[in-house]
Amino acid sequence: MVRCLNDDHGEAFAAYCGDAVEVCRQLPDASIGMGIYSPPFSSLYIYSDSIADMGNSAGDAEFREHYGYLVRELYRLVAPGRIVVVHCKDIVYYKNQGGTAGLRDFPGLLIQAHVDAGFDFHSRVTIWRCPVREMTKTKARGLLYKQLRADSSYSRQGLPEYLLVFRRWPKTEEEEAALDPVVHMREDFPLDRWQEWASPVWHDTNTMDVLNTERQEKDEKHICPMPLDLITRSITLWSNPGDTVLSPFMGIGSEGYMALKLGRRFVGIELKESYWKQAVEHLHALDTQGDLFASAAP
Repeated sequence: MVRCLNDDHGEAFAAYCGDAVEVCRQLPDASIGMGIYSPPFSSLYIYSDSIADMGNSAGDAEFREHYGYLVRELYRLVAPGRIVVVHCKDIVYYKNQGGTAGLRDFPGLLIQAHVDAGFDFHSRVTIWRCPVREMTKTKARGLLYKQLRADSSYSRQGLPEYLLVFRRWPKTEEEEAALDPVVHMREDFPLDRWQEWASPVWHDTNTMDVLNTERQEKDEKHICPMPLDLITRSITLWSNPGDTVLSPFMGIGSEGYMALKLGRRFVGIELKESYWKQAVEHLHALDTQGDLFASAAP
């Protein structure tokens, strides 16, 4: 049994409430066909008051150290030849925080962490997002039209999102021989779809295409599920039906929900209990009671 704060199982999923690093340490080697998640944004949002919450890092250096423990576990868990997809964006810092304003290269931090753990940086997808919507939501000075007219040296472009894609290459003859390729048939994955998805910029995704949820606690500062269309494309492109998909930052269960809908199995980990409970509800809506990974090493 996996030691954690709480757990729930279905015929095709296992959902653990607990610290991602500690839970991942208890899962079997090379048992994951694909990883996909949005990590906590280093010291940007408050998700919980737990010391194990990576979002509570004092800064990027502390986050990088904490995140490194997880990525090394992911490298052990992901089967050779398979993919991890990380959804992220640059982080804005403001003048009132340190006297200057600009962008923190959070994607670069994540890339280096994965490379240091043994992954190869495989691909990057830029997700177009509307700068007008960002301006309306954040009132960012650099996006205001009146600022452009007053002093455009402060003006900047809107922030896209990114999918950072990492591959766990086989390192031995045994791993090479055991590769399980991700195969697509012409009738299921037509050429025109590949030509669209092969673009380095996806212009047609919908930031509002998310699982419905409600804030249940006054201390919740950030609920931002990954858009379902990004999850759908990623799982379809980089995994086979029947594969086990992992999200170490499950949130309300978006990755798991789409994994089950697409005929995959799912393992999710979430530290915040209120998010975990919502995720379990979403997962059970697509599943019948059963047991997955109940015999994972202690």
